[in-house]
Amino acid sequence: MARALFWLFLFPLAALAQSWPAGHPVTILMGFPAGSGVDVVARLLQEPMEKSLGTRIITDYRTGAGGNLASEAVARAKADGYTLLLGTAATHGVNAALYKNLPFDVEADFTPIAPLVNVSNVLTINPRVIDVNSMREFIDTVRANPGRYNYASTGNGTGTHLAFAEFNARAGLKMEHIPYKGGPEAIQSVIAGQTCCIFNQVQTVIPHWKAGKVRLLGVTTKKRVQAIAEVPTIAEAGLPGYESYTWFGLFGPRGLEPSIASKVNGAVKAALETPSVQKRLLELGNTPRWESPEQFRQTVKSDRQKWASVVKEVGATID
Repeated sequence: MARALFWLFLFPLAALAQSWPAGHPVTILMGFPAGSGVDVVARLLQEPMEKSLGTRIITDYRTGAGGNLASEAVARAKADGYTLLLGTAATHGVNAALYKNLPFDVEADFTPIAPLVNVSNVLTINPRVIDVNSMREFIDTVRANPGRYNYASTGNGTGTHLAFAEFNARAGLKMEHIPYKGGPEAIQSVIAGQTCCIFNQVQTVIPHWKAGKVRLLGVTTKKRVQAIAEVPTIAEAGLPGYESYTWFGLFGPRGLEPSIASKVNGAVKAALETPSVQKRLLELGNTPRWESPEQFRQTVKSDRQKWASVVKEVGATID
């Protein structure tokens, strides 16, 4: 009898997975504002993913708390495949180390589906505030004026915050941290001269750089970024051994049917392999990245450990 009841319970789940998405729209929650780097990537992938899945994708912006508001909503959502999360290395690596009382577990309460891209940050300055032309000059100038310069970030505990905190610790610099609600506000503060500089995602600063509003001194990855190949890495430009990057990826709630995760994973893979999408991502400074759900699970686990180490090393806190 118990065995029969088990199969009666299991059958609807299997039927749901086979028919999913059955024409129903899929909502992707995002903890970062419209116009942010995460949003730009999501919009590029949206149309080809809709074609692969045969349904509409709706973006729901739940900004605040370093992406934790969106993460909590998905962690509590029904695991039917219609509510997903666009997370980052910050939401699923950094936040676990910075926030001591998260209402969810960044590993146990989510089903990793697929990474989308690797993203480099670039040290972006306003030359009217600090008129230097190289990483070496920047380090020497800030070091000679402790407390004089401030830096912007896209929020407490975000990758841009920790990238600068680690940079300052390694370079021996003292700067004030000014957090903003997201990328657009943060970069505008630099352009307006309210803050000196920022480690921001390459794709969000390229237009301002081309317009001559900001100067780029170094990218945070080990290799130069194709879109701004003339800009050196920070390691080669003045701080050997420095590296910091993030990734964007899709997650479902805990208990998401593997077949549904596999369908979304396949749609991501197809989108990333679309020539026009791949070309545009590279132009914006992103590196397309695809992994299976299980490979992505291991990435999340290892990054959680890595960022916990960085947070401890630099003594970063939520201001």
